[in-house]
Amino acid sequence: MFESVGWGEILIIVVAGLFILGPERLPEAASWVAKSVRKVRDFATGAKTQLREEMGPEFDQLRKPLEDLRGLRNFDPKRVVTQHLFDGDSDPLGINNINGTNGANGSNGAAKPNGYPATASQPEPLKPGERPPVDPDAT
Repeated sequence: MFESVGWGEILIIVVAGLFILGPERLPEAASWVAKSVRKVRDFATGAKTQLREEMGPEFDQLRKPLEDLRGLRNFDPKRVVTQHLFDGDSDPLGINNINGTNGANGSNGAAKPNGYPATASQPEPLKPGERPPVDPDAT
């Protein structure tokens, strides 16, 4: 019920109540609020129990669509469309395997030419202060 109310907000309410009501009336007001909340909770529980008793098995049939509606709170249209179009494949384009971890195939799925090593070695990182090599044909 009060899921979004944190301890900071509760502290501010208590301090404001202390200033507004004063220290002598604050415990009485807090007791009244607690009793009122308890009564409302008891009324809701009683109504739910009475409804369940009167409706019988239809009560569960009524609850199922309501639970489905609650599930729509976390509805992600992008995920639903992706699952529908690609049959649940979370990586239909192979983007997660771009680093060439597909064994004999390259990162794009094409076969590597003969004589090409199965795993290409990464060049060593540059040492501090070292300049990168320049390829004049590439510029």
